[in-house]
Amino acid sequence: MSVLSGKNILIGVTAGIAAYKTAHLVRLLIKAGAHVQVIMTPASKDFVTPLTLSTLSKNPVYSAFFDKENENELWNNHVDLGLWADFFIVAPATANTIAKMAHGQSDNLLLATYLSAKCKVYFAPAMDLDMYKHPATKETIATLESYGNLCVPAESGELASGLVGEGRMAEPENIVSFIEKDVLSQLPLRNKKVLITAGPTYEAIDPVRFIGNHSSGKMGFELAKRAAALGASVTLISGMSNEKVTHTLIHRINVMSAQEMYDAAHQFFKDSHIVILSAAVADYAPKNVSDKKIKKKEVAFSIQLEKTKDILMSLGAIKQQQFLVGFALETDNEIENAIGKLRRKNLDLIVLNSLQDKGAGFQNTTNKVSIIDKSENISEFGLKSKALVAEDIFNEILERIYE
Repeated sequence: MSVLSGKNILIGVTAGIAAYKTAHLVRLLIKAGAHVQVIMTPASKDFVTPLTLSTLSKNPVYSAFFDKENENELWNNHVDLGLWADFFIVAPATANTIAKMAHGQSDNLLLATYLSAKCKVYFAPAMDLDMYKHPATKETIATLESYGNLCVPAESGELASGLVGEGRMAEPENIVSFIEKDVLSQLPLRNKKVLITAGPTYEAIDPVRFIGNHSSGKMGFELAKRAAALGASVTLISGMSNEKVTHTLIHRINVMSAQEMYDAAHQFFKDSHIVILSAAVADYAPKNVSDKKIKKKEVAFSIQLEKTKDILMSLGAIKQQQFLVGFALETDNEIENAIGKLRRKNLDLIVLNSLQDKGAGFQNTTNKVSIIDKSENISEFGLKSKALVAEDIFNEILERIYE
C-alpha cells in the first residue's frame, strides 16, 4: 500500500506523443490504491484513446464540457472535478498547455478544471529539446511553480524528433515516486519511527494446547495503518491474528508468546519515537510446558501458572525520548484503575476500554475509548469504528508531541 492509497487523483492528458505513457501511470496509481479520474484535451485523443484510459481508471473519461450528441446530457462540472481531487497530475504537460495554465487561459475542460482545483497540482513536461530549453518555457515553468504547482522534472533520452536530450516526460514509475516523496515530506510523522503491538499472545501448555484470549488485533492494525498514513515508519509486532495489512511503511513481525513479544518490543524500542502497546498480552503462562501432548486421564487437571514479564512496565522503566501509550481494559473502577496504570508504568497516555460498553473491546469492528494523559486530563469519545478511534488516538498524540 502506498501513501496515495484512498486518494482521489485527477489526471490531465494533453496532446503529446508521451500520452501513451499515461495509460501506465493510471495503472500504477490504481495499483497504489488511488481513485483515478482522467480529463483529456480534445487533441490528446489522437495519441491515446479515452477507452483505454477509462478501462484502466474504471471511470468515464471527460474531454468536453458536455456531450453535443446528447442534448439531455448534464454538463461535466469542472468545479466539482477540481474539488473532488486530492491531487491533480498533468501528464504529459505540453508547452502549449503549461503556457495556458500559467496565463489563466481556459479554452477546454482540462484548463477550466485546473483553474478551479484547490488541491496540489503536479505537471510533467513533455516536449522536444529546443522547446524545453526555450526561455519562454523556462519562464512558464517558473511561473507555475510560483503558484505552488510542482514540476516533475523532464528526463533525458531520445525524443520523438530523433534528438537526444532533456524533454522526455518522466517515466510513470518516477512520477509516482516523485509524488509519494512529496506527500510524505508534508506528513506530520515523516522520519518518525512508530512501534505498535497488537493481537493476543498464546502461551503453550503442550504442542497442541495453549492459553489465549479473544483479541482480534483489529485495534492495533488500525493504529499501524493510521501511523503509516501520517508518514511514520511502522514496526507492527503482532500475536496470532487474521488481520491483514499491506503498506510500504509497515513492517510486520509475527510472534506467539508473551516472551516473544517482550523480546521483539525491546529490540525495537530504543530507536522508536512513538510506542503504542495495544496487544492483549497474557498475564500468566504455564510454568512447565510439556513437549508431548498431555493425555486425558485424570478427572481433574491443574496447571501451575507463573506471571509473564510486564512489557509495558519494562519499557516505561527505560523510557527516554519515547512517547509511550498503553491500553487498559477494565470492568469496574475504570478511570481510577487506568490512572493507576498510567502512573505505575510511566506512560504519556493511556487508552481506556470498558467491557461495560456495548460494541467496545475484543472481536468488534467498533470501539469506545477514553484517553487520559499524564496530567490526568480525560478525553472521552463515543462509539465509532476502530479506524476512527485510531485517528482520535493519533490526534491526541500529535497534539502533545507538537504542543
